Amino acid sequence: MITITFPDGNTKQYEEGVTGLMIAKDISNRLAKEVLSIGVNGEVWDLTRPINKDASIELYKWEDKEGRDTFWHSSAHLLAEAVEELYPGVKFGIGPPIENGFYYDIDFMDYPPLTDKDLPKIEQKMLELARQKQQFVRTDISKDEANKYFKDKDDEYKLDLIKDLEDGTISFYKQGSFVDLCRGPHIPDTGSIKAIKLMSVAGAYWRGDEHNKQLTRLYAITFPKKSMLDEYLVKLEEAKLRDHRKLGKELELFTFSQEVGIGLPIWLPKGADLRERLENFLKKVQRKFGYQQVITPHIGNINLYKTSGHYDKYGADSFQSIKTPQDGEEFLLKPMNCPHHCKAYQFKPHSYKDLPVRFAEFGTVYRYEQSGELHGLTRVRGFTQDDAHIFCTPDQLKDEFKKVIDIIFIIFKALDFQDFEAQISLRDKEDRSKYIGSDENWEKAERAIIEAAEEKGLTTVTEYGEAAFYGPKLDFMIKDALGRKWQLGTIQVDYNLPERFGLEYTGADNEKHRPVMIHRAPFGSMERFVAVLLEHTAGKFPLWLTPDQVVLLPLSEKYNDYAHKVAETFRENDVRALVDDRNEKVGKKIRDNELKRIPYLLIVGEKEQEEGTVSVRKQGEGDQGVMKIEDFMQFIMEETEKELTFAQNL
Repeated sequence: MITITFPDGNTKQYEEGVTGLMIAKDISNRLAKEVLSIGVNGEVWDLTRPINKDASIELYKWEDKEGRDTFWHSSAHLLAEAVEELYPGVKFGIGPPIENGFYYDIDFMDYPPLTDKDLPKIEQKMLELARQKQQFVRTDISKDEANKYFKDKDDEYKLDLIKDLEDGTISFYKQGSFVDLCRGPHIPDTGSIKAIKLMSVAGAYWRGDEHNKQLTRLYAITFPKKSMLDEYLVKLEEAKLRDHRKLGKELELFTFSQEVGIGLPIWLPKGADLRERLENFLKKVQRKFGYQQVITPHIGNINLYKTSGHYDKYGADSFQSIKTPQDGEEFLLKPMNCPHHCKAYQFKPHSYKDLPVRFAEFGTVYRYEQSGELHGLTRVRGFTQDDAHIFCTPDQLKDEFKKVIDIIFIIFKALDFQDFEAQISLRDKEDRSKYIGSDENWEKAERAIIEAAEEKGLTTVTEYGEAAFYGPKLDFMIKDALGRKWQLGTIQVDYNLPERFGLEYTGADNEKHRPVMIHRAPFGSMERFVAVLLEHTAGKFPLWLTPDQVVLLPLSEKYNDYAHKVAETFRENDVRALVDDRNEKVGKKIRDNELKRIPYLLIVGEKEQEEGTVSVRKQGEGDQGVMKIEDFMQFIMEETEKELTFAQNL
């Protein structure tokens, strides 16, 4: 007999060899139908895999990320089986689950390039195979046997993957006629895959290397119920309407130019205005928390980033060095702000009485992203971080960390991000080669984050392998209005850069000590934050933030002068107003300006001109009546101030 420990701490005895599915059935038949995979001592397993020793377990359903990942990973194998039946002889790369669904990279060899028109027949074949309720069967074999299998199959991609695996047993999975190299886990059989949608066809270089062959990447998503797919597709259509690239163009916020360079956004006047208001909002909050603004260059000597470790870790992803014409010096476009802030700290000696020192900067950084990975403002090559670095004593670390959490809460509440998850990102449990610094410092940093999150009452999830190379972090994953997850605010604890740069302060004992460094960016980057905010609000920004608060709509050209005069009065009093004096019917003007998400539409004609009034319409609410110019202006100013004061005082 073995002892199984459940998440609530209760235990039960089972015979050796019991499976997750057996345990689920023992609890209830309904649970057995819903469960998709099992966590065994922190590792996700197949439900049909025998448990042969005492273990702590957790049963994963669709509501759990581990359950969905298992479902979608299994669906990727089903996709591959369908493709292999329809296109015999194709070769397969990798097919992992992703945030929404999964993909599989496939070499279609000499077949004609796949198009969207080919997707329905693959969907139908997948549904046909799913209905056969094929079991996913795991087999453990030796590395030599695995190599022989794929050599006989003439599949160089799987052979390439096997090269990276350690010697010992390697797991294969089979369902129906399809066999794949895979560590699992998988759902028991294909029968629970009820709804399938192939989303798109794309290209992807093998191993992400543009020197390798380009494979065909099929993106897809599956669900255990058709109604869930229908709901997802409705959300997808809504997401298209909210696409920040579409809204950014319609609202004239930003643009891109091939001549300037792909992945390098150009902020147009309305977008620059909106971005400036966001920056000013955060600057005002930061001043209350004792931050000082600094400005650092857009480039730095290559040795600066070698000292910090960024060149060793990210040199390949940086824009390559710029050499001076005569002196032969080497510079990089700045990939990070933190080394520059370390040098700002070193400008003068510090005592423990000076600490914490808090440097903040809206610093633009540059990183080379492959063109296929660029996406609007969410993935760019040049972006501005709302960056800050806090230099403090070890005793101050936890309190400073908690104050940064407070700042992030202010931002999320001010902009109505209500649904978020705090993720503690730690080192990879096994591969420590990608990190710098001693285990002792890492353990201190990790402990500080965990304790600070607990003391702030945060519900957290822990992800291993997601830490920065110099320290662990607390990432804030927000869900937007469509339920999509985005990583925005981040706080990182770093014992290592102060050591690498030799940063010091004089302690109360008159000895030299090493400060601890906190990296933080509540917005993350201005580009991504604006993109997420655009899609979250569908372009309907709060009154204090929106680029245009008011538009005046003259009933005919006879009232254009009056409209412009009123707009000028508004602008003189910091009310953002414009005039739509096109020679169009007022109904069309109303419709067009509603689409521009302008909060207030003011109609002016003969009566308004004579009486010094405006006829007020509110976005989405219609007619609000007639108001004196002074009264409406006062109303807008008070509403704006009320919103802004509320936001900054949260």
